Amino acid sequence: MCLGLPMRIIASDGAFASCLAEDRSERVDLCLVPEARVGDHVLVFQGTARRLLEAEEARLITEALAGVAAIMAGEADADRIDRAFADLADREPELPPHLAAAYAAGRKEA
Repeated sequence: MCLGLPMRIIASDGAFASCLAEDRSERVDLCLVPEARVGDHVLVFQGTARRLLEAEEARLITEALAGVAAIMAGEADADRIDRAFADLADREPELPPHLAAAYAAGRKEA
């Protein structure tokens, strides 16, 4: 399974950037987000920044990934899971807009 990781740009030389995520650094292609600047957060997948992230969104993704890692290692309790997925706790799940539209269309046909 491949995951996009939130990383912060710490240096840039035009088409590429040095990015950092916790203890990991990586040289990242910026061709899909040419507007990215030093200090920005980007979602990195297979060595390429796919989109810009707000700092809060990058934090939430990082916490969720840490929560998944803890679960997989058998180190997660209910409190840690709630902290890792704080943006999802205590609310009803929502479908993304494209799936909500498909679901609504299917209900009309029935």
